[in-house]
This record gives sequence, C-alpha cells and structure tokens, in this order.
Amino acid sequence: MTGAGPETILIGFAILLVLLSVGMHIGTALFATAAFGSWWYFGGVMFNPFGTMMWSTLNNFLLVAIPLYVLMGEILVRAGITARMYTAIDDWMRHLPGGLLHTNLAASTVFASISGSSVATAATIGTVAFPAFRDKAYAEKWVLGTVVSGATIGILIPPSINLIIFGAMTNTSIGQLFLAGVVPGLLLASLFMGTVIIASVLDPTVSESAPPDALAARLRRLRDLLPPLLIFIGVMGSIYTGWATPTEAAGLGVVAATILVALHGDFTIRLLLDSALSTVKVSAMTLLILIAAFYLNFIVGVIGIPALLTNAMAGLTIPAWQMIMLLVVIYVALGCFMDSLAMMIATTPIVFPVVVALGYDPLWFGVFLVIMCEIALITPPVGMNIFVVQAVRGRGSVTDVIKGVIPFIACFFALAIAITAFPNIVTWLPNSLE
Repeated sequence: MTGAGPETILIGFAILLVLLSVGMHIGTALFATAAFGSWWYFGGVMFNPFGTMMWSTLNNFLLVAIPLYVLMGEILVRAGITARMYTAIDDWMRHLPGGLLHTNLAASTVFASISGSSVATAATIGTVAFPAFRDKAYAEKWVLGTVVSGATIGILIPPSINLIIFGAMTNTSIGQLFLAGVVPGLLLASLFMGTVIIASVLDPTVSESAPPDALAARLRRLRDLLPPLLIFIGVMGSIYTGWATPTEAAGLGVVAATILVALHGDFTIRLLLDSALSTVKVSAMTLLILIAAFYLNFIVGVIGIPALLTNAMAGLTIPAWQMIMLLVVIYVALGCFMDSLAMMIATTPIVFPVVVALGYDPLWFGVFLVIMCEIALITPPVGMNIFVVQAVRGRGSVTDVIKGVIPFIACFFALAIAITAFPNIVTWLPNSLE
C-alpha cells in the first residue's frame, strides 16, 4: 500500500492520542505509532533502518548539551544556591504591588537562564517559594499560578533544552536560537508581572505589602545572585564570542557550577552523585523520546505526509498570518492531550517546511513553537507543570492550581500575536549580533 491521504494523518494522530491517554510512555507511544505506519504501508521493510537511525540520532554532538545543562542545574539546586537566590530577589521585588508573587516570576526567569527545563524550574521554585508564603495573606491560587506560569520561561530563555532539540531536528543554529529566545522570554515575564500588578491593584486580597529590609542587608545578599549570573555570562559569552560551541559551553557551565559550589563550601561527593543520578534519569527519558520521534519522523517523511500538508496549505488562499493563527488553535488543542516535548518533536517535521514556505524565519518558528509548548505545559488535562507544582505543594486539589493558571494563559496568546505581527521581536537580537 503506497501513498498517503488526509485520513493517514488523522489515523496517526488518533493512534498517538489513544496510546498517550491510556498512560503509555511518550517514547513508547511515538515508536508504536511509527511501527504501525511502517507495517501498514511497507510491511516489515522499514523496521530495518531503526538501529542505524538510533545510532545516528544519538551520535550527535549537539545532544551532549542536554545532560550537561541538566547536570548544571541539578548541582546548583542541591547546593542551595537557588534558595539563596530567591531571597536576594525578594529583597527588591516585595515593594511592587503583588510582592512575593513577583519574586516567584523573577526567580523563575533567573533560574531559567541556568536550567533549560521548565519542569525543573517548576519543581525548584515551588520547593523554595511555598515555605516563603506560609502565614502570609496571599491568595493561594495566585501563588500557584505564578509558580506554574513562571516556570514555563525555562524552555524559552537560554539555555533551553527544547530549543536544542528543535535546532538538532531542523539544522538551525543553536546559538542563534538561544539569542532569538531572549527578548520573547523577557517580554513574557513582563506580561506575567503586569498581570500580577493589575490584579493586585484591582483586588487588594491578592497579595500583601511588606516593608523592605535595611539597604545594607539587601546589598549584602546581592552576592547570592552572582553564581547564576556568572554561569549565565560564562555559558552565553563563550558561545557568542566564538570560544565554545553550545555543547562545549554546557561543559564549561558544569565546571563553573561545581567550582562556585565548592567555593561556597557546599560541595560533597553525595551532592555530585545525587546530581549525576538525577541527570541520567532525565536525560535517558528525553533521549528515548527523541529516538522514537526521529523514527516516527522518518516514517512520516517516507509516506509523504509533509509534502501532502505543504501542498494542501500552499493551495489555501488565506493570508500567512491567518495560517499561523490556525496553527495556534491546532497546537492549543494538541496541548490538551500531549506532553509539550512530544508535541514539538512529533509536529516539527510536518509543520516546519510549511511555515518556512510561508516566508517565516526558522528562528521565528522555533520560538513560536516553544511558546506553543509553554501553553501545553499549563493546559489541563496533561499540563506537566500543573501536576509538578501540585506534587511539590503536597495538599489540596489540583483544581486550585488550574484556577491559578487561568489568568496567565492570556499572556501567551498576547505574546504569540505580538511576534506574529512583529517578527523582529524574535529576529532582531540574533540578526544584530551576527
């Protein structure tokens, strides 16, 4: 049986969604969908390239950056640097309408610059933030909402694991993608903070005000912001000065994190072993998904689905911006059922050529796709950040977390509209530093 029609796409997505809905691991579900497509169209012939494809996928120098960035974040979290960073940021945020809510958002933004993982940011900031709100008169849903939403910045501000994977899949410069994510990431953080300010002004029960500490104490605690700042400058600076590739820069970040932790007196062999074990678990899960997704992408390409979609969308007479808005609707719908990473990996080979054919820059689409993934991270029923924060919270109902997220969803749509209307928001910085 050869050739593919629209029913092929629908059947494929239906199989994938069913497998995910019954709780099958993402990597297994992706491989099973690919295996079904391979068997249906080609019999057993297309199973033969899987071993070679698995090796060629993993034998990619760019992907070495993933475990290195994860390890860097693990070392800093377990050494307590994140907790001290949170306190130092709070010193300068509590005077704003919204108080500690801004600290959650600012701390998420700073930690995103050294983590690269939204889920890790949600777990880390949640662990640090929830004790800080104990016995304070804050509306709990806003506390939960700022932790969940703020964590999504982790896959937009560099270094971003999602951008690394997108770059590897589309042969787009990782360094340029990192630069492209900076301005939208900061803009998203500003939209979040603006939402908190408006809510606090309109409803005083959202937050409480607290007097700042003495200036001398606040200045003294600023030194706790130095470790993440130095690591960010070292990693990003080494990439954009040409001293190191993104992967080599990740290695430098691990070394720098270890040295800074040792200088602070927090380094132990147990800390290193625990960090390494957690890194292995996260990296193995991510790379398993990636292997299965590359095989699915191979089968999808051989069947001819990307060409089918490209021709179909090229035949539409609607403007390009309307096509992008259509993609927003599709991705939001998919995000209700699929994990963000699985959604990105499964759709990129199909959608990427279509968007580029419409005249959009690959850097722009990388950032746009990550924004769609961020929406998936906070969209029930599958929103990963929602369940991570609820697990860290350890009490109450997950419904409270969902209610807290709702006011921030509009910020994502506002950002998507902004970068579609003004693509230079994404491309200005990478083009300026070429």
